[in-house]
Amino acid sequence: MKYLFLDDERMPKDVTWVLIGGVGCWGADWQIVRSNKEAQDWVLKNGFPDVISFDHDLGEAHYSMDYSDSQTGYDFAKWLVEHDMNTHTMPKDFKYTIHSKNPIGAEHIRGILENYLKFRNLDK
Repeated sequence: MKYLFLDDERMPKDVTWVLIGGVGCWGADWQIVRSNKEAQDWVLKNGFPDVISFDHDLGEAHYSMDYSDSQTGYDFAKWLVEHDMNTHTMPKDFKYTIHSKNPIGAEHIRGILENYLKFRNLDK
C-alpha cells in the first residue's frame, strides 16, 4: 500500500490526535511531502496513493490566514478530485484522514473529498 503524508512541518509519528481508522497505523511507510506542489508531483510520478493524511496550512503565510497562494491541503484535495476525474486512477478502497489542527480548513478538505467519493461511488 502507498501512504502519503502531507504536512509542512510534522512527521507522522508526531500526529497523535487522530487515528487512521482501520487503514493501517502510524508505523506504516509514509511518503512525506511538504507542499501542495510536492504532493502533486509525487502522485504524478508514483500514482494515486491508497491512503493520504492531510494537513491544511502548508507554510508560514497560512498560519496568519493568508491563503492567496492556493497551496493548502484543501488545494491539493481539489487537485486530487480533478486528477481522478480525468484519469480514474483513485483506488477503489481509497482512504484518507485529516490531521490538520485548522478546523475550518479540515472541514473544507473533508467536504470536497466526501462529496466526490459519494459522486464517484454513485457513478459506478
